[in-house]
Amino acid sequence: MTDNRASGLSFSLIEEKVGEIWRNVLDVPADMADATFFDLEGESISAIRIVSRIEDELGIAIEVGDIFQEDPNLGALVLRVAAAAKVSALA
Repeated sequence: MTDNRASGLSFSLIEEKVGEIWRNVLDVPADMADATFFDLEGESISAIRIVSRIEDELGIAIEVGDIFQEDPNLGALVLRVAAAAKVSALA
């Protein structure tokens, strides 16, 4: 589910904010920019923090299970969040 904040978001803003959340929660080393959630030793609490911050800061709800089932890297997570917000990467 999305709220009113999600309707005015651009793909670039989603990309920026999700990247900031991802790097902050997972403390991503510079040489692991393309690493997946599990490559970065993400755990359930990390997944919950990422999902909660995305919802709090962007108003976009995704499932914690999306992270565990898909083991996304940052780019894949951005696409997932953008899809949930119905925002196209081409816009």
